[in-house]
Amino acid sequence: MRNRPGIASNTAQSLTVLSISPIEQDHCSLQEIMGHSSWRTFTARHLAGARDLIRYEDIAVVLCEQHLGHGSWIDVLDHCNELPQPPSVVVTSRLADDRLWAEALNLGAWDVLAKPFDRNEVLRSVKAAWQHWFDHGKMPLALMKSAS
Repeated sequence: MRNRPGIASNTAQSLTVLSISPIEQDHCSLQEIMGHSSWRTFTARHLAGARDLIRYEDIAVVLCEQHLGHGSWIDVLDHCNELPQPPSVVVTSRLADDRLWAEALNLGAWDVLAKPFDRNEVLRSVKAAWQHWFDHGKMPLALMKSAS
């Protein structure tokens, strides 16, 4: 269940990751990289399933394949940005070039990761994206306290 914006519960403070990709190998690779941790991980193969997870779970970081068949990472980013505390979106692609990187960052994605995944890069990016999400969630709480 999604928490109120700016109110961090114990579950919201844990790192939650959603992998969105129609490619099974993406999910397997990420599970191999992140499976050792206590991070909560979810997977979705398409945009519709991802929307439900983003809406009803406290997702902090979304790793999203550039092309989703019916939709793209931009649709995921747009959906996330409608939420009170949007997750950080990281775009993944086999063709991660300067053009995709510039477009993704200009539209508000947190990062771009090339595939095949490099363990250190995935861990670095996910940790930084989570920290951004967590810090951003504290901001409304601080504003509420200063207004009282």
